[in-house]
Amino acid sequence: MNVTHLSSAELVSELLAAPVRQAPLPLPCACDAAATYQAFEHAPPDLAYKLSVARELLLRDMRAKMLEGPVMASPKIVKDWLSMYCAGLEHEVFLVLYLDAQQVLIEAEELFRGTLTQTSVYPREVVKNALAHNAAAVLLAHNHPSGQLSPSSADELLTQTLKSSLMMVDVRVLDHFIVGGDRVLSFAEQGLL
Repeated sequence: MNVTHLSSAELVSELLAAPVRQAPLPLPCACDAAATYQAFEHAPPDLAYKLSVARELLLRDMRAKMLEGPVMASPKIVKDWLSMYCAGLEHEVFLVLYLDAQQVLIEAEELFRGTLTQTSVYPREVVKNALAHNAAAVLLAHNHPSGQLSPSSADELLTQTLKSSLMMVDVRVLDHFIVGGDRVLSFAEQGLL
């Protein structure tokens, strides 16, 4: 069942519903969020469902915090949201977070989905969607399912291409994040933007 279509009240109700008795599972180290999430991929269906409900509630709570003010005033919440969003994905995704003139989140969107090692990103679609959301700025993000954080030369070229394309319509690229496991690399922090 796709839990993203449930209301928050329905999610809480599902989470609090009486659990089905199962044999306890060994718990991985709590310090590695991605490993913890992946350890439960093969969990019993009822437990896996409860975990997906809890994950959706956490994503919604983090997203609500990003709506409270300028997102780059607290880049940690953006990084945490990205890490949680990409946890356990076995394919690459390309995300765009659209921001208004005060850098408050308008919408976060998974724009492209790829394979294990690559995602095709079309600058025209990024520009079109930025204009459709009336965005003044964007944050770009994609994951590396391998867990590798180092940006490839293709990642750097794509960032510069998108930055140039969006600049033509007066939309600023504030950062590009790469998510690898539970770690997030910021192009801006690395001086790559």
